[in-house]
Amino acid sequence: MIKNLLVTGGCGFIGSAFIRKILRDTDINIVNLDSLTYAGNPENLIEIEGNHRYHFVKGSIQNPELVENICDYYKIDGIINFAAESHVDRSILDARPFIDTNVGGTLILLQTAMKHKIRRYLQVSTDEVYGSLGESGLFTESSPIQPNSPYSASKAAADHLVSAFVHTYGLNAVITRCSNNYGPFQFPEKLIPLMVLNACEDKKLPIYGDGMNVRDWIYVDDHCSGIWATFLKGKSGEVYNLGGKSEKPNIEIVKTLLKILNKPESLITYVKDRPGHDRRYAIDCSKAESELAWKPAFNFDEGLVSTVNWYLNNPKWCGNVRSGEYMEYYEKQYKI
Repeated sequence: MIKNLLVTGGCGFIGSAFIRKILRDTDINIVNLDSLTYAGNPENLIEIEGNHRYHFVKGSIQNPELVENICDYYKIDGIINFAAESHVDRSILDARPFIDTNVGGTLILLQTAMKHKIRRYLQVSTDEVYGSLGESGLFTESSPIQPNSPYSASKAAADHLVSAFVHTYGLNAVITRCSNNYGPFQFPEKLIPLMVLNACEDKKLPIYGDGMNVRDWIYVDDHCSGIWATFLKGKSGEVYNLGGKSEKPNIEIVKTLLKILNKPESLITYVKDRPGHDRRYAIDCSKAESELAWKPAFNFDEGLVSTVNWYLNNPKWCGNVRSGEYMEYYEKQYKI
């Protein structure tokens, strides 16, 4: 049903994994709009360079004229919005970029989708909009929205905008909310790649608080298959939770990584907890399983070993993303 798909934020960790999947599994044409902020790494898509069904546009979702021109020129009939400021610590230091991109940028995409009669819009959101769980229970799609950080508040606001456009204007749109992702190509400010790369260099591994903050982990390819299933089969106006059914405390993740790498636990250092740090997330993804015929396929332990091996086998990517050299490469490649 969809021929030309606009993917925003497609040079990021999850967006790039999704683009690789769609080009591999379908005959859809993809336009990737990415502003190439610090986490937008063009090397994530180096394997598809030259693919005639892939087009890259450097720019921001905050630019309404650019978004409209893309929809006109490429005859876009579907939009999936990955573009977001997404790091909680950065949002605590400065919330403004998160409001500008995550709320303002989403509004521009929604307005453009209505104007150009886009057939399907999908908003990629997060389980963090639900806030924090106690020791038991799971987030469902009907859980209260109780964000506790500027980042999660900005994502919750964007979700509400999507719902408003569905109910007010009749936009055909769906929302996915996912748990913590892991896998290849993840920017090393996130827990798993940061711990792997620090441990390889025998650097300290900083753990917030007591390390017992619990997250539900999903392999990035499982998340991407859930997004695509939602895009194809989800009911307009609905939210679909996507989780990996792998709840783990942060300290357990770090100790497992040290065992895989054969590094000592003495590298672990506990640091002051972040303000408003949610204690536990856990996803009930039974709605997606029953309505979309989707379920996570990757075993966490096997996926973690595979992820560690990817970082060990890709020292050039790791070095470039930590040095900023990938931006120089991209400027030469696309003559920016």
